[in-house]
Amino acid sequence: MAAFAEYESYDALGLAELIANKDVTAEEVLAACMARVAARNPAINAVVHLMAEEAERTISAGPPAGPFAGVPYMLKDLNVLYEGAPTSNGSHLFDGFVADHDGTLVERLRAAGLVICGKTNTPEFGLNAATEPVVWGATRNPWDTERSAGGSSGGSAAAVAAGMLPAAHATDGGGSIRIPASNCGLFGLKTTRARNPSGPDVGEGWSGLGVGHAVTRSVRDSAALLDATHGPAPGDPYQVAPPARPFIEEVGADPGNLRIALMTTTLDGKAVDEECVAAAEGAAKLCAELGHDVIVAAPALDVEALNWAFDVIIAANTRAGVNLRLAALGRDFRQGDVEQITELWMDMAETFSSADYARALIVIHGIGRRLGEFFEDYDLALTPTLGHPPLALGASDMMGEDLDVYRDTLLAHIPFTPLYNISGNPAMTVPLHWSAEGLPVGAHFGAAFGNEATLLRLARQLEQARPWFDRRPAIADA
Repeated sequence: MAAFAEYESYDALGLAELIANKDVTAEEVLAACMARVAARNPAINAVVHLMAEEAERTISAGPPAGPFAGVPYMLKDLNVLYEGAPTSNGSHLFDGFVADHDGTLVERLRAAGLVICGKTNTPEFGLNAATEPVVWGATRNPWDTERSAGGSSGGSAAAVAAGMLPAAHATDGGGSIRIPASNCGLFGLKTTRARNPSGPDVGEGWSGLGVGHAVTRSVRDSAALLDATHGPAPGDPYQVAPPARPFIEEVGADPGNLRIALMTTTLDGKAVDEECVAAAEGAAKLCAELGHDVIVAAPALDVEALNWAFDVIIAANTRAGVNLRLAALGRDFRQGDVEQITELWMDMAETFSSADYARALIVIHGIGRRLGEFFEDYDLALTPTLGHPPLALGASDMMGEDLDVYRDTLLAHIPFTPLYNISGNPAMTVPLHWSAEGLPVGAHFGAAFGNEATLLRLARQLEQARPWFDRRPAIADA
């Protein structure tokens, strides 16, 4: 890996600037990326499909002159289509599926000049907070390969943390950007519902719970990527109000004196791991040192109703997605088509009625209103990102036979992140804390609907006050 040895010293915008200034070629940048994939992927299993030839063709043809022209990028292998490339969705049920068109988000990523060079690992249908699908095997955490990288964007986060890429595509339906970003020591922004398009095949993911964006090493890359992708597409069912100015202009802008609500127990008052509490309290202390007001406070929410609605929506969408795939294959469901927990989610869907589904939508919109009222009094809400530091591999097992045990384990690990999928509000995890064992543990901030701007302003302030860009796992030296 001697060629362009400085590759990992730059974020994606930095690499684009080098290419634009002809200090390095796009071919050399891609070669540096591929060399790191070859050297490091066997240890962590982050990348499941290489697209080197496609990437080389893109460079030969000349990528569009966007803000990321010539920079390598990878797509999470979940419901994101790239023409001519397989999409497995982490499942054997999609063996042989090859996209015949680009998704709208992919069109915008390519128009920004990004060179798509691979697909990253994901659990089956994004149903796990760990990335350990039967079809591809487990993605390991670059900070400790006996630990989970998180999910469902675990492959993307592990690839970025291991230095293969400065940023990668990710999606979030219950925390799936923020969970692996926390586990891998990255910045992870979950965008407002409908900020980025989900088309052209669907109007929204998981009935509005799911969004697509990225995991990144720098805050400014996340902002610039969002500038490149946000905004409605023709036929979108709804849209969010456009930002007042480009998101990149929020990076470095003065956030002002923020009122930040701090909560270190779960929404129903349960304790979480002391390292996660330390991450939130450390972030609160830093925010106070930066001049913000931190007040212990929490929104009043019906957690039982929230969890029930979450179950209904996930179960219904899982069953619908499998049914659509079976219809395309022209056959009925067979035992073993999907992992055991996936099948149990499908079975759960059969216990709910159409009225239950309609009521679940009423519940999530009601929770969004309660959270909206809360953010009239506070600019941001601060919690731990997760309930535990990175879990051991196998701790969240999709091949178990008890859905209740699985769900209890899952919700204990992600007690904070699903709220913002339910409400549609933006949220972020920031890598400010490392545990006594040397594992990254994120601090989580949520904001009012449509208010990514305040999150990005604060994130950059925190990034400057306690830099994390050069804090790397040992595997990045391989």
